[in-house]
Amino acid sequence: MFFFAKIFWIVSQPVTISFFLLALSVLLMLFSFRRLAIAAGLVSLALVFVSFYTTAGALIVQELEDRFPRPAAPADAACVIVLGGGIATKVDGVRGGYNLDDAADRYIEAVRLAGVYPNARIIMSGGDGSLTGGNVKEAVVIRRMFDDFHIDPARVEYDAESRDTYENTINTRAILQRLNLDHCLLLTSGFHMPRAVAIFRNLGMNVTPWVADYRTTGKQGLRLSAGHPIDNADLLTTGLREWIGIVAYYFAGRVSTLYPQ
Repeated sequence: MFFFAKIFWIVSQPVTISFFLLALSVLLMLFSFRRLAIAAGLVSLALVFVSFYTTAGALIVQELEDRFPRPAAPADAACVIVLGGGIATKVDGVRGGYNLDDAADRYIEAVRLAGVYPNARIIMSGGDGSLTGGNVKEAVVIRRMFDDFHIDPARVEYDAESRDTYENTINTRAILQRLNLDHCLLLTSGFHMPRAVAIFRNLGMNVTPWVADYRTTGKQGLRLSAGHPIDNADLLTTGLREWIGIVAYYFAGRVSTLYPQ
């Protein structure tokens, strides 16, 4: 399932589909299927335009982020589950340290919560999610970060074997059962929270969604965008990846609802 999902996503990204359609248009033109060639080329251009020059991506991500607004801070928390996905593992494996990427808020918030709830256990779940493997595991990098921020190592459980969200959940459940913990804060990016919550609930775990890493303002409408085209395309890619993941997990029986509340 892991390898299939990775390969499927590579070929289903908007930019990849646009490239395939453009290549198809050229082939159809070579074989004198002029109308079909023009249609494929126009669809390719339309997809590029929507991806790079509209707020379609922001709108999709915003809907995912707003599904689970961050609740009022509880008076106490027994544990905080941190899902990986905010480390440039390929770079860290060579240069060392902890090079954070766009989802770095997950770890900044984890450090903050460790101070707010000094008695809470922390579960850091994240391995090497690359298709080929061979990169440094995310939990290994974050261990260095938590140590540098003087978080007591006895408080933290590290899962360095998870390659995707489903494996995050399976391995986290084993840790929770071993430590006899329940009703934890679940810390991940806003766009990722619906899929993560759906998996945790499907496996019988009660968690409180605790969102970090917002990508939108929450007031986004559909319009032409004057922002950076690459950023627009990245938001669309992020939103579609989450929806594809939710739908795929639903049909694979890994979640019981397409869009949890």
